Amino acid sequence: MRSETQLDILLADPHLAPELKNIAQKVKNSERITFDEGVLLFEKGELGYLGTLANYIREKKNGDYTYFNRNFHIEPTNLCVYDCKFCSYSRLIKQRSEGWEFTMDEMFDMVKKYDGKHVTEVHIVGGVLPQYDFKFYTELFSKIKAHRPELHVKALTPVEYHYIFKKAKLSYAEGMRLMKEAGLESMPGGGAEIFHPDIRNQIAADKCTADQWLEIHEEWHKLGMRSNATMLYGHIESFWHRIHHLEELRKLQDKTGGFQAFIPLKFRNKDNQMSDVAEVSVVEDLRNYAISRIYLDNFDHIKSYWAMIGRVTSQLSLAFGVDDIDGTIDDTTKIYSMAGSEEQHPAMSTEELVELIKHVNRHPIERDTLYNTVTDYMNYDFSAEQKEAGFISLPVIQ
Repeated sequence: MRSETQLDILLADPHLAPELKNIAQKVKNSERITFDEGVLLFEKGELGYLGTLANYIREKKNGDYTYFNRNFHIEPTNLCVYDCKFCSYSRLIKQRSEGWEFTMDEMFDMVKKYDGKHVTEVHIVGGVLPQYDFKFYTELFSKIKAHRPELHVKALTPVEYHYIFKKAKLSYAEGMRLMKEAGLESMPGGGAEIFHPDIRNQIAADKCTADQWLEIHEEWHKLGMRSNATMLYGHIESFWHRIHHLEELRKLQDKTGGFQAFIPLKFRNKDNQMSDVAEVSVVEDLRNYAISRIYLDNFDHIKSYWAMIGRVTSQLSLAFGVDDIDGTIDDTTKIYSMAGSEEQHPAMSTEELVELIKHVNRHPIERDTLYNTVTDYMNYDFSAEQKEAGFISLPVIQ
């Protein structure tokens, strides 16, 4: 049954509360929902109802297409000058013995490891330390682009840029311009956490503010460049804090149009200062994906990180507004595994990603970072290729 038919059935349900029917009608008419209606969806929207609305929007924007890319991560360090209470990944400088600090040569060797391999993106993000300064990163980006010009450099969050530019005495506008000149091509969405100061000051008081995070993205967008956005959900925030966060993103997107994808990030409670806070259920994960899709009407893509929430939940998310499940990753990130994610060694071959998507009747598309189609895998024959080595097959929904 197609999503439009499902929505019509929902609208014809005599038992559906009038306020929920009104929101559903707005979705069908492509009308924007309000802040209060967003909160209402969290308070009263049942999973099936939210899935119907979100899937309608997903299919209207992207059909059955489900995107992924071939990427790898470089995490320069897990040491950090900041003390975010939710973070299982980072260690303070006084805990140096528990961390790592890669040199530029070591990071460049990680890039060269993929010479001759079909990857389109390197994703660079990690802790904040003084030695990883403006000169360091501009040199690293330039070095990567000189070595492999076609490899897209997606790197660093506003948390890192705020620190780097302050230390270098650069404005955000000048700093982002110089990073672009050095080879930076897009920004990931990390460091957003929860924008509202009531929550942000409890969980991440010492790093950049919400306004600074948004301003750095705005300056990047002014250069004609693209970025992603995130939200850390499922901890001490209330539903209206989530909608406030989505509202701030929606307003900036109205202004710049520079965001590509929104990625809800689930709070994981392993080995951090908020381990007493219980994690939310998979049902709440799916509700959050759906409401994000409904509220962010000006975002083209909603992404679930399979490495954070696991393969099965990522498959389920494709019926709740999600149209992107990130990339192959190749076991190059520890951010999620150290927080207790289901994937302790996240890596999937292209064939595994394609099969994961097909098993829930979606259309797999390998994209580049900017969502240009690289390969349509719907009818692709992998038997003609030599099997990729070094990956372990895990079960997926049939």
